[in-house]
Amino acid sequence: MEPLSHRGLPRLSWIDTLYSNFSYGADDYDAEGNEEQKGPPEGSETMPYIDESPTMSPQLSARSQSSGDRISPTPPEGLAPGVEAGKGLEMRKLVLSGFLASEEIYINQLEALLLPMKPLKATATTSQPVLTIQQIETIFYKIQDIYEIHKEFYDNLCPKVQQWDSQVTMGHLFQKLASQLGVYKAFVDNYKVALETAEKCSQSNNQFQKISEELKVKGPKDSKDSHTSVTMEALLYKPIDRVTRSTLVLHDLLKHTPVDHPDYPLLQDALRISQNFLSSINEDIDPRRTAVTTPKGETRQLVKDGFLVEVSESSRKLRHVFLFTDVLLCAKLKKTSAGKHQQYDCKWYIPLADLVFPSPEESEASPQVHPFPDHELEDMKMKISALKSEIQKEKANKGQSRAIERLKKKMFENEFLLLLNSPSIPFRIHNRNGKSYLFLLSSDYERSEWREAIQKLQKKDLQAFVLSSVELQVLTGSCFKLRTVHNIPVTSNKDDDESPGLYGFLHVIVHSAKGFKQSANLYCTLEVDSFGYFVSKAKTRVFRDTTEPKWDEEFEIELEGSQSLRILCYEKCYDKTKVNKDNNEIVDKIMGKGQIQLDPQTVETKNWHTDVIEMNGIKVEFSMKFTSRDMSLKRTPSKKQTGVFGVKISVVTKRERSKVPYIVRQCVEEVEKRGIEEVGIYRISGVATDIQALKAVFDANNKDILLMLSDMDINAIAGTLKLYFRELPEPLLTDRLYPAFMEGIALSDPAAKENCMMHLLRSLPDPNLITFLFLLEHLKRVAEKEPINKMSLHNLATVFGPTLLRPSEVESKAHLTSAADIWSHDVMAQVQVLLYYLQHPPISFAELKRNTLYFSTDV
Repeated sequence: MEPLSHRGLPRLSWIDTLYSNFSYGADDYDAEGNEEQKGPPEGSETMPYIDESPTMSPQLSARSQSSGDRISPTPPEGLAPGVEAGKGLEMRKLVLSGFLASEEIYINQLEALLLPMKPLKATATTSQPVLTIQQIETIFYKIQDIYEIHKEFYDNLCPKVQQWDSQVTMGHLFQKLASQLGVYKAFVDNYKVALETAEKCSQSNNQFQKISEELKVKGPKDSKDSHTSVTMEALLYKPIDRVTRSTLVLHDLLKHTPVDHPDYPLLQDALRISQNFLSSINEDIDPRRTAVTTPKGETRQLVKDGFLVEVSESSRKLRHVFLFTDVLLCAKLKKTSAGKHQQYDCKWYIPLADLVFPSPEESEASPQVHPFPDHELEDMKMKISALKSEIQKEKANKGQSRAIERLKKKMFENEFLLLLNSPSIPFRIHNRNGKSYLFLLSSDYERSEWREAIQKLQKKDLQAFVLSSVELQVLTGSCFKLRTVHNIPVTSNKDDDESPGLYGFLHVIVHSAKGFKQSANLYCTLEVDSFGYFVSKAKTRVFRDTTEPKWDEEFEIELEGSQSLRILCYEKCYDKTKVNKDNNEIVDKIMGKGQIQLDPQTVETKNWHTDVIEMNGIKVEFSMKFTSRDMSLKRTPSKKQTGVFGVKISVVTKRERSKVPYIVRQCVEEVEKRGIEEVGIYRISGVATDIQALKAVFDANNKDILLMLSDMDINAIAGTLKLYFRELPEPLLTDRLYPAFMEGIALSDPAAKENCMMHLLRSLPDPNLITFLFLLEHLKRVAEKEPINKMSLHNLATVFGPTLLRPSEVESKAHLTSAADIWSHDVMAQVQVLLYYLQHPPISFAELKRNTLYFSTDV
């Protein structure tokens, strides 16, 4: 999924460095970070294309999505009536301030592009011209006009944002800007010729080549970087990207503008003009964007491309895979010396006429999947989060750009390794004339997209063929020019002004589905994006033998910088002969799939937002609401002290006359009885409605508790135990000792750390300590079954660490800049504290109380 604003940005020095000394895997695959800052590929024979992928707002999609991937529409008008005056005003200012900053950068880029035009024109009339007048006018066509339009717009908008109040109007400025899009139409129509002319002139004139390879762009006023070097090709792409950005801003402004505000109709009109313009230029561009002509004069169209992880020679390799109308080609980017054009190297290709998908039971010949240890993946995520926070700190403190680039490089390396090692869903492809190939994907949605795209093309009358070396060279050469996905999907490739995504908890209720033609056993799964790739987070129960399943199941899904929610609807397969030995194989049939953007303004409300997602004629109804991480971190004491949730542990144990609360003992007993071998126990979400039902019976001390526990899904019981600890009015390891735990885990000397950590346990109130030791031994027993349940000590520490340690007073975190910061700073330490005790030899309550330590800590 390629973010809009990646294309055409200045090349970052750390990526150049990365290319020279950093390679991945035994096959020396280079991280494709090197080209994401450039415009369309060098020597492009195709027109630019305005990206309308789901990274954009749904309303901007000019072409209709295929029915299987339709994005649920959320018209901006629907949000405007609910805009609160104060909040809406503040949000409008934030949107405009961000846009104004990017407008300044854009004007600087246009200035840099215009800078060489005057001297080039001056030499054109001399005896030794660098370029002819005609060549200059072709390359710089309409740039001066575009610059003047945006300079005037910026000069008029800037004082309005600086002197902001409720009376400020600026809709007329956006309306005027939209009315001048005809200049952009002329620019787009000339764009291909401008690029070709610039490339030919570079090849024939060394002086112009030097000029076009290093244009100096001024940095923003408050930036320490005075200038950045950018290629002319990259700058020529900027106006095309800008139209999309302006349209997105109009969409955001409408969301935060009350319907009765004088700006509202003007912004609406500007958005309509912009969307129509996008639609018209995409219709012009699209047919020419993906075509390549074979030596025989036939047209071969690029249908789809993207990054996939291939298992080759027992190791994982990141590949760029290209699907043409008649062939699937797997390539990697070649290493090249500085200044040379990047090229792809073809690893293999399969004519679609020879491509088949082996069934799971036929796939013995293909390589087997070796899953990467979960705890190592979690470690990578923690490192990425910590690096992200360090970068934000450096920027906030206006640190050195070199230090920031070093951190960015480190973050990119970790994100790349995570992207390479996290996928585990096999996607097998077989050439009927020989070899089989195995890709690993993180999402069944993605696997389905590739499979469907190939199968759709295979319905045509395709012929088998063998490419000659010349034909293969031409085809591979075209890949660089035609590719639509330029960047590895990692967050370090994102612009600073792009949305960081949502951090917190998304509550989703999957209600029902309609539109099935015949009865089937049906269920849904939910996927969200996290760290650049999608992961499956929840699954409804199977509704048997029906055309209208009514699940009405609620899930709580943790979001880590997420921007999209995917829903997949499956028909359950009960045929045991089709079930493969490989745990990650999914043999159930996808009946439909769809995706929606997680718009913060839509989901960040106290009320549920209900929506319908359409997929292949099937309609799935669902509701969702979002709780930000800083809100979800708050512990709220229960008003009723008669129950167990939200009540101090000492109060509960005293009332029950027990050492460990009854709820903890019963949930642990049930998990050990029938859930200790459950894959992902404590990690997989239980159905929220089941968890709430268990919470209610424990709070009421209902006599049917044991009967209900024995019938309840084991993930709901595990979820109830986690919820109990999460809702304690203060953490199990107490607010008072929290700073000392943070200091203790940071000690370097093992003996000092041991003394400190044991002393802290001894300092806990008895009910807290006994319950903690009881839980500790249980989690160790769960981890003993790791080969079956896939839950290591590290995984369990990741799940329970924040739950047992997170302090109740989040307000003390005011010095941290965001919820994501709170996550990365504190959670790593919380996980490490619990992991320390989990890895420690058995700890006895009696021994702890008996032993006298020489080391003491002021707590």
